[in-house]
Amino acid sequence: MNEKQNAAALSSGEDDIQAILHKVIIAHQQALALLQQTETAYSRLVPHQLLSLLQARSIVDVKLGDQVERKMTILFSDIRDFTPLSESMTPAENFEFINSYLSQMEPVISRHHGIIDKYIGDAIMALFEKGADEALRGAIAMLERLAYYNAGRERAGYRPIHIGIGLNSGMVMIGTVGGINRMDSTVIGDAVNLAARLEEATKIYNTPLLISHNTLYDLNTPDAYHFRFIDRLRVKGKAQPLSLYEVFDVDDPRLRRHKSDTREDFEQAVAYYHLKDIAQALPRFERCAEHCPEDLPARIYLERCHEYQATQHHYGTSELSTPLLWKAEFQTGIEPVDAAHHALIERINQLAACILHNEPIDFDEMFAFLQQQCASLFPYEEKLMREHDYPFADSHAHEHRHFIANYRAMQNQSCNGCKDQRYLAYRLVLLLLDWFSSHASKADRHFARHMQNTATRQTATIPGAK
Repeated sequence: MNEKQNAAALSSGEDDIQAILHKVIIAHQQALALLQQTETAYSRLVPHQLLSLLQARSIVDVKLGDQVERKMTILFSDIRDFTPLSESMTPAENFEFINSYLSQMEPVISRHHGIIDKYIGDAIMALFEKGADEALRGAIAMLERLAYYNAGRERAGYRPIHIGIGLNSGMVMIGTVGGINRMDSTVIGDAVNLAARLEEATKIYNTPLLISHNTLYDLNTPDAYHFRFIDRLRVKGKAQPLSLYEVFDVDDPRLRRHKSDTREDFEQAVAYYHLKDIAQALPRFERCAEHCPEDLPARIYLERCHEYQATQHHYGTSELSTPLLWKAEFQTGIEPVDAAHHALIERINQLAACILHNEPIDFDEMFAFLQQQCASLFPYEEKLMREHDYPFADSHAHEHRHFIANYRAMQNQSCNGCKDQRYLAYRLVLLLLDWFSSHASKADRHFARHMQNTATRQTATIPGAK
């Protein structure tokens, strides 16, 4: 083979290598594009925010049993009277309608940093890690978007739809459950169950948005919203009821003004209904309903008052007539904390007895007790949390500050000569009951378990330790 032939052969070989490399690069790019498409498709099923919470870079990093604990606000929403609406449509129309509705809600939730955990038919379960304010703004925005969506439905000749939304805040476990061949992400905790119950309760009061005291007390700017106390809810399996609040920011302007103007009258009426003092409750509810017949919760309570007068059937929790007893499950194992909780229970029971028997209450002494408790207990707890690197120390201290702000607001009312002392006492005892059920018997015990687990791990790492 001469020199020219050698050069031609060498050139041909280089061209073949270039062609092979080009094919490899093209195949690699196609594989990357397919992987990106697959990742994007999976992200529609498992949100990136959820992967981030599980500390997974991609879906392939997620393993069965992965779990993480977080404080979150949980949102449940559901279309009211969906079953009869669904029965009027074909299966194909049902899917088209549900997807049309959900496609309106999903961007709203995402804009407020919510993570849609799952769709349950027409229902939505979403998680908000960035605080109760973001969750509440998201819920309000959902109702505003619903009004826009309903305007389009009416133009097309369809009936408007109504939804109920429940919000509750608390500690949850986020993780994966299932088996080797099929697993799913899920969120577990009392906070989730309570949020679902609040959504169900929206049907009882014919109001679209209810929040728990857990969410209300977790708000950074509660004065930015329109809300009123609406009831105490006893949840199956839970010893202590919880307070419900109606948020009416999305009501039409006239109804919103009415509820704002009559808020004190309405809340006093609810308090007296729970105290079975119908003579005090009835005229207040009547004023609310007469002033604005569209105030459906006021009309519902009017019916309850009349039913109680006729049959003695009462929808209240009767919790004040049953003293709060110390239980082993309340124990934290931190002596100063447990002693403070014991003292708090005694004060709650004393206050409840005075309210029930309509006896005079020494508010000065009660608020002095609370001030002393907060001044000694809260700094002690916060110091322990810092020493033990408690991951939820900031949230815990945030709850302390909100409790202080709430009881001081009532203290100011007392000092300024509140006319209805029994009503003020009722509000105070509810604040203390809610505080005990959500913070003293939950958050404090959560921290105590963290201390115990930390001590156990430290002992296990010491050579020769048993």
